[in-house]
Amino acid sequence: MDKQGIIKIVEKYKCDAGKLLNVLEDIQKEEGYLSEVSLKNVSSVLGIPLTKIYSVATFYSFFNLKPVGAHIVTVCMGTACHVKGAFQVLEALEDLLGVKPGETTEDGKFMLTTKDRKFTVNTARCFGACSMAPVIMVDGKIYGYVNAKKLPLILKEYGWGVKNEKDSSDRRP
Repeated sequence: MDKQGIIKIVEKYKCDAGKLLNVLEDIQKEEGYLSEVSLKNVSSVLGIPLTKIYSVATFYSFFNLKPVGAHIVTVCMGTACHVKGAFQVLEALEDLLGVKPGETTEDGKFMLTTKDRKFTVNTARCFGACSMAPVIMVDGKIYGYVNAKKLPLILKEYGWGVKNEKDSSDRRP
């Protein structure tokens, strides 16, 4: 995002407390992630050292420093979900979407994006929905009691298509 776009966002927030977080959230909503160019422009406009901005952006797990898919699929890896099969759900998602298992981003976050940038798979520690374990979240919507057989139905709600199904037909979810 260019400096003019960032200045417009900054002008919305009069109070200094929380301004940086609000500005970063707005940029991510608009761009889909926080690009290096945007972070440098935020540093320039707000007069905050770039290292501090990166520190904030990497501290909060909801910020992305790399482009993400149109739909974010997050697998809860909290204790209850882990015990009830979250790892198997994660493996099935990786298989269905054709993403390489176990990759992490440069900042250490687990995150996989499909080649067509339709889906990004990541993990979280806990959603607070332990009674429905294992749980996934897609674009903020919680799905409980998830297993590998339910994943295709959930993904279809978000445009996971016939082509993908045929590609994975020889794999068992």
